Amino acid sequence: MSKKKLNSLSDLGGLVYSTDPQFASQPPAEEQPAVPPQQQVLRIWFETKHRGGKAVTIIAGFEGPAAELEALGKQLKQACGTGGSVKDGEILVQGDHRDKVLQWLLKHGYAKTKKAGG
Repeated sequence: MSKKKLNSLSDLGGLVYSTDPQFASQPPAEEQPAVPPQQQVLRIWFETKHRGGKAVTIIAGFEGPAAELEALGKQLKQACGTGGSVKDGEILVQGDHRDKVLQWLLKHGYAKTKKAGG
């Protein structure tokens, strides 16, 4: 039998060594089930705090797998024609695009979406 060649430490599954005699490896976290767009309660707001004066539109409240959140973020950024990112369960779109994001989400079935804040 030949052994599988390890190219990096990540091939070991993340754990290299533990001195804890009670240690038990943890199973991978389960993905959240997909929630249909009609049941998603999303909030949109505008913020400039802690960003060096740069304006950003934030979309929060998405429930579901991280891959779907990334895909939604990509679609929103394309619809607005700007950059952005997905961090900590929130979609960040560069610039003030609250109205455009709200209209896009409503058009694509996210009926419980609202603007938040003042």
